[in-house]
Amino acid sequence: MASPANAGDREKVVSKLPGWLRQDLKIRSAQLGIEIQGAVEQGLAQWSALASAPTAVDTSGADSFSTWLPAGQWDTFRNIAADRGISLTQGLAQAVQVWLQTHPAPTVVRPEIPRRIIVCNQKGGVGKTAITAGTGEALAEDAATLHPVRVSKYFAALLDDNDGSDPLALEDLPGLGLRVLLVDFDPQCHLTRQLGHTPLPMEGDSLTKHMAGEAAGRLADLVVPIEEDRFGDRLHLLPGCHDAFLLDVRLSAVRAREASLERALAPLEGEFDAILVDCPPSLGLSMDAAVHYGRRRPNEAPGASGVLIVVQAEDSSADAYDLLTSQIEDLRGDLALDIDYLGIVVNQYDGRRGYIATSSLQAWTDIKEPRVVGVIADLKEQKEAVRLKRPLLAYAPKSDQAIGMRALAREIS
Repeated sequence: MASPANAGDREKVVSKLPGWLRQDLKIRSAQLGIEIQGAVEQGLAQWSALASAPTAVDTSGADSFSTWLPAGQWDTFRNIAADRGISLTQGLAQAVQVWLQTHPAPTVVRPEIPRRIIVCNQKGGVGKTAITAGTGEALAEDAATLHPVRVSKYFAALLDDNDGSDPLALEDLPGLGLRVLLVDFDPQCHLTRQLGHTPLPMEGDSLTKHMAGEAAGRLADLVVPIEEDRFGDRLHLLPGCHDAFLLDVRLSAVRAREASLERALAPLEGEFDAILVDCPPSLGLSMDAAVHYGRRRPNEAPGASGVLIVVQAEDSSADAYDLLTSQIEDLRGDLALDIDYLGIVVNQYDGRRGYIATSSLQAWTDIKEPRVVGVIADLKEQKEAVRLKRPLLAYAPKSDQAIGMRALAREIS
């Protein structure tokens, strides 16, 4: 049952646990940031301190389970199990159950002010819509389920600059469990269609009409759920409308037009923890309104809200980036706003394209303010998800792109 102690004065023990209990242990340990061996150690100590054995646990189908415990703890546990007349498998299952009961799952921390993530670049075709959807999906995944995430030195691996550790290693982590609203602010309505919905009719109510002071009803009535089990009831969409092509013209006659998006979305904010805005490829008044909406509000932590800039590893993205940041800096200065950069996402990256791609990626990572917070590969799963009108993280949850979206969501959280 036990091997000689390792360098950390622990010994390997091998027993059995039912699969469902082992999975609960794995998830709860990850939720609490505790190593499994530490959780088992605590559970055995708690179980051993009880005056008698608790209720029996169903251990049918139990299979091999191993961990490392402090030297001597397993022998003590074995003696107590013998005194109580139960098997080691039953005793271990009871100990794990005791630990789970005394270490409940943490509740999802809800921000007092909903985070506002403005996904933008005035250059079209860089994949803003995919990043908006994928980041929102990653924020909304179930907090009681583990999902593969790459959290280590991924950028360093792409640039062949790491410390010898495995930069591509995956880690299973609980979802973030946030209530998320995706706002399709682009008149082309790509986000709406990609998630399987139809753009709002031109003659009906829309976000554009609410921003222009011509609302025909409640904006909340236009919001639709993304019905995938993976997201529960946490992921929603405000569909786009082609009338947004006329938004800049309409805003020119609106008082305090920079705050028009904020006025429109304010009634929805109490229902969501994060609101992601998929911006049009524009430097017009609508972009001013989006950036203003992402400004840091009083009592809001720096970096909670702001602009997330999507680029590609090629030269034209750099030109568009300069134009966008100039507009943001003008708004900062003219309106005295605190506008935070959440980072740069290099999208649709493929190192096989040679020097242009690799040198451009290096140039983006050389920018330290704002820094690169995500590199998303150009792979088939995203295109397939779009064709099937399904969220990427529901269609291909273990794909490299999905793993990258989860890493991105955590980088900006």
